[in-house]
Amino acid sequence: MAMNKDPREVIIRPVITEHSYDMMEKNTYTFEVAKDSNKIEIARAVEEIFNVKVVKVNTLNVKAKPKRQRYVAGKTRTWKKAMVTLADGDTIELFAS
Repeated sequence: MAMNKDPREVIIRPVITEHSYDMMEKNTYTFEVAKDSNKIEIARAVEEIFNVKVVKVNTLNVKAKPKRQRYVAGKTRTWKKAMVTLADGDTIELFAS
């Protein structure tokens, strides 16, 4: 297993929801990550990209939901989500406020 993945291939995008905003106050940030990435790779990628110290990584696979458009039934895509907890004093500025 190759551990030399580019960090920007592991971290796809931040997940911006009301719940993820609430988690930011507890120093936990949510990202969409590559399906084949593990917790170690995710922690390294976040540390490298944002120059912070990662304490804990929780991951889960988000299942597809059934959707329809008019008469055509389909499903949303499946993806992997990671909740990354940072060390005290570290923060990530996702948006310039």
